[in-house]
Amino acid sequence: METFPDDWSRALAVAAHPDDLEYGVSAAIAAWTSAGRTVTYLLVTRGEAGIATTPPAEAGPAREAEERASAAVVGVHDVRFLDHPDGTVVESVALRRDIARVIRDVRPDLVVTMNHHEQWDGGGWNSADHRAVGRAAIDAVSDAGTRWIFPDDGAAHQVRHLAVAASPAPTHEVDVTGFVETAVASLACHRRYLAALDDAPVEDQARAVVEQMVGGAGSPRVPFELLS
Repeated sequence: METFPDDWSRALAVAAHPDDLEYGVSAAIAAWTSAGRTVTYLLVTRGEAGIATTPPAEAGPAREAEERASAAVVGVHDVRFLDHPDGTVVESVALRRDIARVIRDVRPDLVVTMNHHEQWDGGGWNSADHRAVGRAAIDAVSDAGTRWIFPDDGAAHQVRHLAVAASPAPTHEVDVTGFVETAVASLACHRRYLAALDDAPVEDQARAVVEQMVGGAGSPRVPFELLS
C-alpha cells in the first residue's frame, strides 16, 4: 500500500457512533495530532442505543462523555454531535446537509469517514448506521464544495483528501509506531460501553481490538481507502 498523503493540516473525522473512531483509527489520529495537525470529531449519533443494559436516556450522555474523554487522549478537543437517532440513521439529504455544514465550518483539508461498504475487511456485514453515515459523508464532501448546494449553510469549501477507514479495499496506510498504547488508552475510555460487551477487563479488550486493527504491535499501520 502507498503512504498516506501528508500535504494537509486540518482534518474532520466523521463517524456514526461514539467508539467507532477508537477501533484502530485513533492511532493514526494520535500520530497526526502529535505532528501538529488539528483534528475535529463529528459523531452523527450519541450512541444511545448501544448499551443493551442501559436505557437510551442514560446511555446517550454516558457515551458522549466517554467519547470526549477518549478524543482528548489522542489530542482531539473539538468533538461535535448531530443527534441523529442511534440505530436508525437514514442516508438522507438532511444528513448530508448536516455534515456539509460542519465541513464548511471546520474547513478541513482532509475528511475521514468510516467504512461505507456492505462488508468489513475479511467478511461480516457492516451495520446500516455505518453504511448510511459513510455514504452521506462522501456526498457531503462534494456538497460542501458546491456553491449552489445548501447556499445558506456557509461558504463553499473544497476538501483536498477524502479517506475511508476500516474499508475492505484499502489503498494507503499510516505508520502508527509509538502510538498503539495511546490508541489503547483512548478506546479504554469507553469503559461503560466495553464492560457491557464482555466480562474481560476493559483494558484487555481495548488492547486486543487495537492491535488486531493495526496489524499487531511490531510494525503497526492503519489502512485507509483514499478516494481523493
